[in-house]
Amino acid sequence: MTLRLLAVHAHPDDESSKGAATYAYYRSLGAEVLVVSCTGGERGSILNESLADTAMAERDIAGLRRLEMAEAQRYLGIQHRWLGYQDSGMNDDGAVPPGSFADIPIEFSAEPLVRVIRDFRPQVLITYDENGGYPHPDHVRCHQVSLEAYRAAASPNRYPDAGEPWQIDKLYYDRIFNLQRIDAMYLALSAKDPDSALLEPLGEAREWMKDYPKLATTHVPVGDFLDHRDAALRSHASQVSPDSSFFFWPNDLIREAWPFEDFQLIESKVETDMPESDLFAGVEDK
Repeated sequence: MTLRLLAVHAHPDDESSKGAATYAYYRSLGAEVLVVSCTGGERGSILNESLADTAMAERDIAGLRRLEMAEAQRYLGIQHRWLGYQDSGMNDDGAVPPGSFADIPIEFSAEPLVRVIRDFRPQVLITYDENGGYPHPDHVRCHQVSLEAYRAAASPNRYPDAGEPWQIDKLYYDRIFNLQRIDAMYLALSAKDPDSALLEPLGEAREWMKDYPKLATTHVPVGDFLDHRDAALRSHASQVSPDSSFFFWPNDLIREAWPFEDFQLIESKVETDMPESDLFAGVEDK
């Protein structure tokens, strides 16, 4: 049986900050991994003041982000598809541009993803929770479209022209940013190097995450693939500063304190025991 994992993300760069080490890990085991980017990130801002190719970013941010995505894909060894929708922008006033991803009715925007599911035939789907991980309109719509496609792809009566029905075995939400991980790193570093300058930003992260519920059910061992994740993240140079303390902690510390990426099992058609260390647990026993 060929194991196949599908991860659905809102923008290029989301795949590298939310699960990249997991994708590289499963590729090393021979699984097929497909990342879908729902939008092209056309309305993204330049978030890296030291970006070398600022001129291209200002002239053609959409083109630059496609090049960045291709580089991240190369580092991770994954397959990639664009769902083809336009970035909705952050839009703090609650309005989204006409024709953008968050503006299109879900019954229309889900069909391309149903086609992807029925063509790729994954056993595992990873997406965001109902809050989108954070309240960007495209992240919330990514959740909605992912769940619509997950359910519709299995039904012969839904989107009958989109391929043969396919039932995904397991549905997960990304829970990679969680308090347990930050706590573990903070405590490990406090014991090892109480004067470390990293304790202050870790402490700040602990404070703003202190009310996060413990939702993760599945802890994937990715300690040997953190460098793949970092390389993929740095490929998205317009979005990620190479010295970002939000994204980049010392990998030696992560390997010691919390060498996992974490997910929450939402629905399963197969038997599995909690907690898990494998997204495909139970699949091979069908």
